[in-house]
Amino acid sequence: MKKDNHSHILFRYGVITILILFFSGCIGYKLFSTTMIDAHHWNEKARKQLEKVDTILPERGDILSDKGYILATNLRYYTVRVDFRCDNFKQNEYLANIDALADSMAANFPVRTRDEWRKRLEQPLKTERNKRPRAWPLISNISFLDLQKIKSFPFFNIGNANKTGMTVESVMRRSNPYGAMARRSVGGVGQTTECREIHGRYGLEMALDTLLYGVPGLAKKIALTKDIVNWTDVAPVRGYNVRTTIDIQLQDIVENELNRVLDSCSADWGCAILMEVETGDIKAISNLERSSSGRGYIEARNYAVEGFEPGSVVKPISMMIALEDGLVSNLEEVIPIGKSWAYAGGRPITDSHYNGSLRVREVIEQSSNIGMARIITRGYDKNPKGFVERLRSIGFLEQMNTGIAGERIPRFNPNPARIDLSRMCYGYASQIPPIYTLSIYNAIANGGRYVRPRLVKGLHTENFDSILPVTYIRDRICSEENARKMQYMLKQVVWGDHGTGRSLKNDKVALAGKTGTCYSVDRVTRQYNTARKRLAFCGFFPADDPKYSCFVLTFYPKRNMFGAASTSGQVMKNIAVKMYSRGLLGNSSDFTEGATGISRAQLYGSVKPGRHKSVRQAAGIKSETHPAVPRKMPSGTVPSVLGLGLREAVVSLENEGYDVRFTGTGYVRQQIPAEGTAYPKGKVVELALVP
Repeated sequence: MKKDNHSHILFRYGVITILILFFSGCIGYKLFSTTMIDAHHWNEKARKQLEKVDTILPERGDILSDKGYILATNLRYYTVRVDFRCDNFKQNEYLANIDALADSMAANFPVRTRDEWRKRLEQPLKTERNKRPRAWPLISNISFLDLQKIKSFPFFNIGNANKTGMTVESVMRRSNPYGAMARRSVGGVGQTTECREIHGRYGLEMALDTLLYGVPGLAKKIALTKDIVNWTDVAPVRGYNVRTTIDIQLQDIVENELNRVLDSCSADWGCAILMEVETGDIKAISNLERSSSGRGYIEARNYAVEGFEPGSVVKPISMMIALEDGLVSNLEEVIPIGKSWAYAGGRPITDSHYNGSLRVREVIEQSSNIGMARIITRGYDKNPKGFVERLRSIGFLEQMNTGIAGERIPRFNPNPARIDLSRMCYGYASQIPPIYTLSIYNAIANGGRYVRPRLVKGLHTENFDSILPVTYIRDRICSEENARKMQYMLKQVVWGDHGTGRSLKNDKVALAGKTGTCYSVDRVTRQYNTARKRLAFCGFFPADDPKYSCFVLTFYPKRNMFGAASTSGQVMKNIAVKMYSRGLLGNSSDFTEGATGISRAQLYGSVKPGRHKSVRQAAGIKSETHPAVPRKMPSGTVPSVLGLGLREAVVSLENEGYDVRFTGTGYVRQQIPAEGTAYPKGKVVELALVP
């Protein structure tokens, strides 16, 4: 028996020894084959790896406002996951802390309630251990600060990833800290179809992509003792930071006022541009269209650089050329108008209202198609092409290179017939982007100097800082004398007795500008649809000392307001008066004793009963009897300032001896203490404002 066991043991040892020797031989053979027989193959493979060069993507530059506030930047976002099958996962501690963890998540990430978070945190443990997720997503797209908060929460503060199962993924994304503000102008980025590089898709991101993108670096492989690793051969160069001309405060005003009027008249879309007269800096630009859900307005495509038939806002351009070419010189000259005027065998030209005759200076004020056509055809009747060439000579048909992607140049028939001439001069038979129309008005406000509109002010890197100079399309497109004449005529549109924009008069900021109405062409019938109108107002303010020029375009209003002045003109008026109220037009906005402020009725114009909501309804104040002026209360009590603007409210309360704190912007919706409350002088009254 013992002999048999001994034999079996020896046999097993022998088999094991043979197997060891066999595998040792295989290893030896493989070693010999790799180092000797197949050496050339492995050397070639190693050489290819070492010759491989990878591209290191550069960091994209930031887009900044005129004062250096970030409009677009690169931010790293994190996704937190949990591995419920990691070796040392502390399930008992997890269950013990699940209530506290749910509390912390609900308090810091209120996308779910406490109970919803608890239910979600329990869910992965309801399955068998070997079937539990290894990368369960706790939360996605959080900031670094939020990530640090989560690491301090109960259970996750253990710190050992093998015990908590926490894993973190990160990704770099383009972020817009101000949200949708000027979104179309700032632009967006995306991965190209050709490669994994991120480039601009529209707006400034696209127009300035070569500057923002930077210069890629190069990495090659090098062999170390234990591995082949990447080695940066050429370091990537970060893109330029681009400083724009956008003013955040003015952008906020323009967007809010455009949105307010679009909502009031239920228009399809609108566009507004605000530009500084002297420099051509585009301080604000907004493009809003009705949301597909039908609720509110969202950032739209950039209508500011798309071509449209401009309507009557082009008449001042024609009049300026007429003055420069000597077609008219005496503003008191009488032009025959009448009911209609047949020219060149085309359909008779008509005006919106009858005039037997008009003086030259009244043609713009009353927006006469007939008057404008009669003046321009004096000089270009026999040479219609000459009018287009005249526009070309002042630089109006050149690419502006404002920095806005998708910018188009004005389109005119290069060989127009006589009938085309008579239509082009008052805003038809052509397509002009709003930014181009605004540029001419800006030149008129600037004494004839044709400054180039721009959205880019400077370029910056760690070792480089450049401010781009103001440039001019033409040093001058009209004389100072003719510029003054045009300024006068445009002011009369608002302040003249028969001006088409006379509803825009206000006692704070004098406006000058021109209304424009144009019918849109039906895509099916190719005929003008008189129901679908584009309503424009282009001008500048203050009228006697222009600092800003502005263009507003409203498309297809359906209620309350249907005129160019009451829609687009009202937007410009609201912008101008709100800038005045904030001391942005060279005036003082200090809350001094005796200051009267601006009433809401002054700011938004008169409100006609039955057609518009009252200003107090718009502010959310139910009582229609509440006064729009500060109401005196018995001595020692707090006056009522509900429904007033901040300036008025502060003046009223400070005159009564109270200090003021406020939150929000717009008009007073709530005051603490309430009106009539006995309250000692020198105490603080808190105000809550709504737009």
